[in-house]
Amino acid sequence: MSARAAASGDGAASSHPASSDRVGEVGVGEVGVGEVRVGVVGELDPTVLFGILRLRVDVFVVEQQCPYPDLDGRDVEPGARMLWLERGGEVVATARLLREPDGAARIGRVVTAPAWRGRGLAATLIRRALELSAGRAAVLDAQSHWEHWYQRFGFVRDGAEFVEDGIPHVPMRRAGRVT
Repeated sequence: MSARAAASGDGAASSHPASSDRVGEVGVGEVGVGEVRVGVVGELDPTVLFGILRLRVDVFVVEQQCPYPDLDGRDVEPGARMLWLERGGEVVATARLLREPDGAARIGRVVTAPAWRGRGLAATLIRRALELSAGRAAVLDAQSHWEHWYQRFGFVRDGAEFVEDGIPHVPMRRAGRVT
């Protein structure tokens, strides 16, 4: 697993925003950012895909000074979905939703552009990813300093802290609905 690996649920990069409690909506007071968009890599407009990948590299590799292979192959797995928010045609926040071999949803690569932090965008993406997970269990690897932030979405620590690419992380899990 690489740095932002399966779950850069590692904290919407370096700053998680506060958010509203409404599923699928942007944070309170946000203007100009629409609903969460969802797509698979093979069907994305090339400029959108570039915007998603550029944001991930700008934050995870450049800002966090952590060279790692962001293009890990998981973006193109069957069932992988990209989630993003745009403003004026620019991707301002994104996340990735995968399906693990055990059926759990894996949320990762959660990132918000620096100018857009503090507006609830990462929380909006997490809520939408959980909604798309249709009640399945969900997992992520959070940067350790974001563990409490993810707890508000029902995630709990699910193992020992580990260091990946020089950054402490904790595995986290959210139980699925019992049917």
